[in-house]
Amino acid sequence: MGVAIVTGATSGIGRAAATALADDGWQVFGAGRDAARGAELASELGDRGEFVEVDLAEPGAPQRLVDDTLERGGSVDLLVNNAAVYSRQTVADLTEDAYDDLMAVNVRAAVLLAGAAVRAMRERGGGTVVNVSSEAGLVAVPGQVAYNVSKAALVMLTKSIAIDHADDGVRAITICPGTTRTPLVDAAIAAAADPAAHERELQTRRPLGRLGRPEEIAAAIVFVAGGDAAFMTGTEVVVDGGYTAA
Repeated sequence: MGVAIVTGATSGIGRAAATALADDGWQVFGAGRDAARGAELASELGDRGEFVEVDLAEPGAPQRLVDDTLERGGSVDLLVNNAAVYSRQTVADLTEDAYDDLMAVNVRAAVLLAGAAVRAMRERGGGTVVNVSSEAGLVAVPGQVAYNVSKAALVMLTKSIAIDHADDGVRAITICPGTTRTPLVDAAIAAAADPAAHERELQTRRPLGRLGRPEEIAAAIVFVAGGDAAFMTGTEVVVDGGYTAA
């Protein structure tokens, strides 16, 4: 397959994607900030990959991650831009610091990492960028304006890469998960005044009547990264239990 970078790889969708890609034959460099969880990921990957500790919000970190991957793996054939942070505010309540902190990871790092990866890919004749957006990048989820805006930005990042770099052999696809049973979502449910009621509400919002599983999102990532999807670029793959169809 080739060499893949997966950001936000120590939990949730990122970890599921890292292991699923490794199972599919990719050499995976899983990036994240949590060294303890990174060690668990490295153990799971074995000789199929490595954990790279990195804070993508730090200046120069996206380029360093690509450079390190090139040095250790010899190429960058796939980038999965999955790292993200979350916050809840309406636009009236959003502070400059909260906005900047979220955008530094969700948008700035993703754009700069995509740029560094595409430069490496075109030197070798091509590659694939998968940007993990959200149903919130397609429809406005109440009370999380900055997160919504950041995920919508990834949809346009995908389209721009697809248009600008098709001649370089680079494809780009957006994955838009619905609410998925990740540690972040589990924590949000547990923090609700009535966790059981909150979970039921999240489930009943979507026609399939349940939340997604990280492995289901990972399966979509593996598919769009593979050769069977070679004619797919510049578009969104929505895995949301029907939420955005309503």
